[in-house]
Amino acid sequence: MKRARRTSAVAEVAHPPWPGWWDLLPAAAVIVAQLLVWAAPDVSSALEHVLALGSAGIVGGAAKAVFAVLGMCVAAGAVAVRRTVPVWALGGALTAAFLAVGTGGASVVWPFALVVVLYSLAVHRTAGLAAAGAAVTSVAAAVAVAAAGAAPRTAAGAGLLAAGGAAMVWVLGRSRRRRRADRSALAAYRAGAAAVPRFAAEAERERLTAELHDVAAHRLTGIVVSAAAATRLADPDLAAEATRHAASAARQALAELDRLIEAAGTVSLDDIDALVAEHASVDYLRTATAAPPDVVAAAHRVVREALTNALRYASGARRVTVEGTAATLTVTVTDGGGPPLAPGLGTGHGLAGLRSATRSLGGSFSAGPDGTGWKVHAEFPLTAAPAPGTVRQHRNGGPHDVLSTSPRQRPGRSRAATLVAFLKGPGGWRGPAALDAVLVVLAVALSLGAELPPGDDPDPFSSPLVGAALAALFTVHAFPLWWRRRAPRGALTIVLATLLVWVGLDLAGWPGPPLSDVLLWYWWVELALVYAVAAFPQGGRTWPVPLAVAAVGGAALASGHGITGNRAAAWAALTAALAVPCLASWSLGARTAARRRRQDAITARDRDRLAREVSAAAEAERRRIADGLRRTARRHARAVADEADAGRLDRVLAEAKAGLAALRELLRELRARDDGGDPPPTVDGIAALAARRGAAVRFAGERRPLPPALEVAAYQVARDLLAGGDAITVAFSGRGLTVSGRAPGAPGGAAAERRLRTLTDACGGTLTIADDGVARGWLPEVSSP
Repeated sequence: MKRARRTSAVAEVAHPPWPGWWDLLPAAAVIVAQLLVWAAPDVSSALEHVLALGSAGIVGGAAKAVFAVLGMCVAAGAVAVRRTVPVWALGGALTAAFLAVGTGGASVVWPFALVVVLYSLAVHRTAGLAAAGAAVTSVAAAVAVAAAGAAPRTAAGAGLLAAGGAAMVWVLGRSRRRRRADRSALAAYRAGAAAVPRFAAEAERERLTAELHDVAAHRLTGIVVSAAAATRLADPDLAAEATRHAASAARQALAELDRLIEAAGTVSLDDIDALVAEHASVDYLRTATAAPPDVVAAAHRVVREALTNALRYASGARRVTVEGTAATLTVTVTDGGGPPLAPGLGTGHGLAGLRSATRSLGGSFSAGPDGTGWKVHAEFPLTAAPAPGTVRQHRNGGPHDVLSTSPRQRPGRSRAATLVAFLKGPGGWRGPAALDAVLVVLAVALSLGAELPPGDDPDPFSSPLVGAALAALFTVHAFPLWWRRRAPRGALTIVLATLLVWVGLDLAGWPGPPLSDVLLWYWWVELALVYAVAAFPQGGRTWPVPLAVAAVGGAALASGHGITGNRAAAWAALTAALAVPCLASWSLGARTAARRRRQDAITARDRDRLAREVSAAAEAERRRIADGLRRTARRHARAVADEADAGRLDRVLAEAKAGLAALRELLRELRARDDGGDPPPTVDGIAALAARRGAAVRFAGERRPLPPALEVAAYQVARDLLAGGDAITVAFSGRGLTVSGRAPGAPGGAAAERRLRTLTDACGGTLTIADDGVARGWLPEVSSP
């Protein structure tokens, strides 16, 4: 089968060391625009007056022209290298801005260069670096205005306005980065989707291979050993007992093989008791009383394989212990050595499967000499899983679902501590809430930045009390944007209540600016929340919301001092006017919600189709293996039962050995069917990837369908972490998932870490590496804006 092309969903686009011709076009546009402005004296004079920031410049004459040309060239150069070295490009754009201020605004293209470079920094670099660039730009704006001789409040206002603009550019760049990652991921997902049924069949084959090795081989080995002993000793009583055992064990093997083909079974600690009871000479001790089902299944498998190996390679097991504490479950099987009663029965794959199954549960496994015999020791942790819900444990590619719980968040945590934990924790400000946080920053920065410069009459910030009240109104009005996705109706209610409080203050004659004078300056907050109410509906009708917002806005404007005459008529006219943008925002949000529903429906149909294909592929593989079993192991097991019923012990021994040989050949053929194609870039593909690398993977939390971009990103992160270790964990939560494992070390550790940070950052997530070298990549599930 043709391999799916490996596409990096979130890797940065590789750029040449020097800009290409497509990068030089906007740089040339900067130079042409500046030359055109200089060619029009009236335009040049007007722009210089606006962009001089109140400074006459520190150079004049010929030096001014030289500095202006230098600033133009630096700005053009910054735009040219914006994609290859965006950090240096930002430094160049800031330098061009300071040169322009120093010349009294003679160079007028630096704002364009600065916006373009900031946008490129957000698109091509991580969120933290882009945010640092935005912060530096905001501070530089305040410093430049202060250096031009402006008042401190004017400088602070300029810095806030720059911060608002930089924040918006940051979020636009981050959105572009995310869209690029989503498109790349979708292409990788579609390219790899064709391989999903094939790998589902492979997973089913691996599950059945492991179970065949454990179940059928165990029964047939016991028959061979008992029949060989009875035949060698020529004891009639022992021969009769061996014959009865062969008949019973063969029928049990037939029943187990039939159940195996149908589905994976579950076991309990009582099943371990019954398993050991079949070996009468074994000294058995069990102190464990309870354990999670996945741990019990793995422990049962260890005991079964160890008992079988003790018969294959020694004279049988001597002691089995299953001991439990509050933290661990320990399984130990020892034998006393001695020659095997029937040599040559081994397959050579049992211990490797046990080691993988144990490590996948976070446990440890060892097998080696113990005096004259052999000792198998497995220890399983019983601690809670990292996330509540279902733990899906893959053993040799086979999924088994079990329940697991973990402690919830500690009660009594303060709101401040919760906020700090959110900002510092997985995703944080770079995660799904980034856009909402930036909108809050933008609203507060624009509002305060516009009101801070002195000159208004009355000046609201001449009084600390009035200034603090005004800042509080701005903040309370803006902060609900943080909840626009989670609780849009509640957020809008708070915003409208703030407007009504402000109207009340105006009617009471407070000395601050009237709401009618500033409403249109920051009324976009209401429009954003009207959009959110329609885009993220939470039940109920949403069409009355834009009408209510328009009515409140109309009342705020109608209460202004500039309204004369009939205020009721003015309110009706203003409400009708404001209803137009409100309904437009609502319509845009409703279209977004409808598009999301259509996309979800398409995705659900694709998932259902793929699920049917996966089920069909697994069923076909199960039937194929069942046919192989009927021709080999099952036919010989039936023959063993028939020969035992007839009392022909020599034939029993021959058929049991033939059954083991046929089983070994079948297992060899099954293990050789891997065609080496790349696993599909999905969460389920992680298990296939780990199995190929001999690594363990654990899935924790409640599994649910994920967007294709998140599936591919999880696969990419897991692939890189598997290069640094032999075990990873994929933990699901309500907001996304975390992929954790050993961080890649030398050689290439630094490059691998940068790649991992790029992978997680482009998805709006984060990468944290603990002191012990464990890396955790948080990948949030982000809804559309």
